Amino acid sequence: MDPYQIIINPMITEKGTQSSRDLNAYPFKVHVKATKPQIRAAVEKIYQVKVTDVRTANRRGKPRRTRHGRSTATSSWKKAVVVLHPDSHIDLF
Repeated sequence: MDPYQIIINPMITEKGTQSSRDLNAYPFKVHVKATKPQIRAAVEKIYQVKVTDVRTANRRGKPRRTRHGRSTATSSWKKAVVVLHPDSHIDLF
């Protein structure tokens, strides 16, 4: 899989900004079928940094109601928190 297909987008949130500043950990929305080694390789290739740890979590879609009273759900997605080497830094956050 292409690195740009694995990393969908960085999650720029208040919590993510604080964790990047304090813990050098950056959250990303990633492809649902991406593995930890693939995520590590993709981040290292795209941002030219040294990754020390990758944590992942599968997020289930939330139930929603439509205008017509039907029940649907939002899409499920995968979140990855990438911890970088102390000398590395990503400038997005």
